[in-house]
Amino acid sequence: MKDNPYKKLPSVDKVLEDQLVSGLLQEFSREFIVRVVRDQIELARSRIARGSSVPTISDIAAGVSLNCNSIRKPWPEIVINATGVVLHTNLGRAPLSLETIQALSSASSYADLELDLSDGKRGLRNRSIATLLRELTGSEDSIVLNNNAGAMLLGISAIGSGREVIVARGEASEIGGGFRIPDVLLQSGARLVEVGTVNRTYANDYAEAITSDTAAILIVHRSNFKVVGFTHQPTIQEIAEVAQDKSIPLLHDLGSGALLETTEYGLLHEWTPQESIEAGADLVFISGDKLLGGPQAGLVLGKSELITKLSNHPLARALRADKLTFTALNATLLHYIKNEATSKIPVWQMISQTSEEIKKRATKVAKAIHAQSTVISGESTVGGGSLPEDTLPTQLLCFDHAALEMTADGFAKALRLSKHPVLARIDNEQVVLDLRTVLPQQDNLLIDSINHAINA
Repeated sequence: MKDNPYKKLPSVDKVLEDQLVSGLLQEFSREFIVRVVRDQIELARSRIARGSSVPTISDIAAGVSLNCNSIRKPWPEIVINATGVVLHTNLGRAPLSLETIQALSSASSYADLELDLSDGKRGLRNRSIATLLRELTGSEDSIVLNNNAGAMLLGISAIGSGREVIVARGEASEIGGGFRIPDVLLQSGARLVEVGTVNRTYANDYAEAITSDTAAILIVHRSNFKVVGFTHQPTIQEIAEVAQDKSIPLLHDLGSGALLETTEYGLLHEWTPQESIEAGADLVFISGDKLLGGPQAGLVLGKSELITKLSNHPLARALRADKLTFTALNATLLHYIKNEATSKIPVWQMISQTSEEIKKRATKVAKAIHAQSTVISGESTVGGGSLPEDTLPTQLLCFDHAALEMTADGFAKALRLSKHPVLARIDNEQVVLDLRTVLPQQDNLLIDSINHAINA
C-alpha cells in the first residue's frame, strides 16, 4: 500500500521546536508564530497535492522565517521618485516639508486639538486652519475632511440631498480611481441635472435648467482630460452671476489646490481657490496633497453659513480629519504665510527648479556611478490630475543598456529592488532618471542604488 505523504508532514509543535522558529518566538507573539506555522504546513499540503515532495522541518521553518521577515520590514517603504512625475499618486503624492515632519512630533502626544487652553473648555479643531485659509484665500470659513472626494460628498449631501444639482454634461465624468461625479450625486441623495453638450456649454444653459427644486450648481475640475476643438465653456464669473441671480449656491470642485500662480514657473494657469472665491463661488473644494503640497485632506472653503451647514451634517463627523492631518496641514500652510513655499515645500521646490540646476545634479550623479550614462533633455509632469497637458523642461540621466547587459525592464526592476528603491521611467526602451523629483538629500542614496542595481 502506497504511503500517505501527508502523514510525513511535521506537527506544529515539532516546527516550533526548530531553532530558527524558536528564535522568532523571542520577537513575535506565540499566537502569531503558531498561525504562520499552520499556514506553512497548509501551503505544504497544497504543494504535495500538486506533486511536490514532502518538505522537511527546516524547509517549513525557512518559510516561517521568510514570512516574518516580510512583516518585520517597515511599511510604507521610502522610495526615491525618479519618474519626473511630481505628484505621483502611487507614491503618495506630495512629500512633506522637513518642518511639517518635525511638527508631526507634537501630534504624537496629547495636544490641544479641541481644547481652548485659556478657559479649559472644548474648542474647535478647525480654528487654526480656518484662520490661515482666511488669510491666504479670502474665504469666510472652512472645514477639513479626510480627502477631497469626502469633501465633495459632504458638500453635496448637506446642500443638495433630495433636490437637483446642475452639472455641465462635459463635467459629469470619471476623474480617477472609479470616482464618478454622477455616482457621488447619487450617493449624496441629490439628483443630477446635466446641461449643455459634451463640448459646448453656455451660461444660459444653467439659467434655463434652474427650477424651484434646484439646490446648487456644481462646477467640476476636469482632471486628466480635456475637450479640445469646437468647444465653449462659460467663465466661473458668468456661472456665478446666474447662481446669484437665482439665489442658489455655486459649488466649485477645484481639485489641485494651488495657492501660487503656476504661470510664474513655466506652467499653464491653474485656478486657485482665492480666484474662485473672488469670481463668485460659494464653496470651493480642494485637495491637500496635490499642489498645496501637504497631507491628504479635503478642504472646503467659502461662505460661513454654508460651512456651518456642512459642519452640522452627520457626515462631517464620519469624514473629519485626524490630529496628524491637522498638524501637517497647519505646518504646510504656514510656509505660504511666511512666503517660503518655493524654498520649503518639496512640490514647489521641484516645480521651481530650473533645467540647468537639474542638469548639474544629473551630471554629478553620472560621474559617480559605475555605468555609461548620458544627460539628455526631457520633460517632467506635474501629475495628480493637475495641469494634465502641461510639462516642464528637464534633464534626464539615460543609460546604455547594451553596456549594462540588461533590458530596460530588467534594469528598472533592479532599481526598484535595490537597498533604497528607485522608481524610474522607461522612454523609447531606455531607463531614464529625472532628478527633478528626487529630493536633494537623496542624491547620494540614488548613486548607491544605481551602483547596486548595476552589480545585481
